[in-house]
Amino acid sequence: MRARARIRGAADPVPRTPGSVRHSFAVLAGVALATEALLFLTDGAAAAATGLALITAAALALGLHAAGGGARDGGPRERVRLLDGRSPALGRWRRLVADTLADEDGTHLRTVMRPHLQRLFAARLAERHGVEMYRDAERAGALIGDALWPWIDPGATPPRPTLPEPVLRSLLDRLDSL
Repeated sequence: MRARARIRGAADPVPRTPGSVRHSFAVLAGVALATEALLFLTDGAAAAATGLALITAAALALGLHAAGGGARDGGPRERVRLLDGRSPALGRWRRLVADTLADEDGTHLRTVMRPHLQRLFAARLAERHGVEMYRDAERAGALIGDALWPWIDPGATPPRPTLPEPVLRSLLDRLDSL
């Protein structure tokens, strides 16, 4: 068994499979070393030091890109943030629900609860179904349901100025089931 492993080159630090990460790294390192040697032999130590700095910067940029640095630094691979501000916590939900159910003139529903529910539904529809609620309201309405859509529809006013508790429960259950 050991003889077969030695024959296949298991002791080699570079695998023989082209296209693997280790193989690519070995090839790039070999090219970098050859470039450095040529720079040193043709133009001296100053050119080799400059080449080393450029190779190091390129290697760091490629490594950061490969590790997903573009997503963390706001580059082109950044995910769309559908919830503005911080994510909702359960403690805040208790107060939101209590304030909405106690609201008699509908101000809290219009200014706080309905926009919050719209953002949550938009995020869930985009995340799980690939539907943008604000652009494709017809499809979003079909997924949410005819009975609940008027309460969430961003292009219309709610059916009533206050939100009844059974409707709120249905909305939250539908949000959970989407």
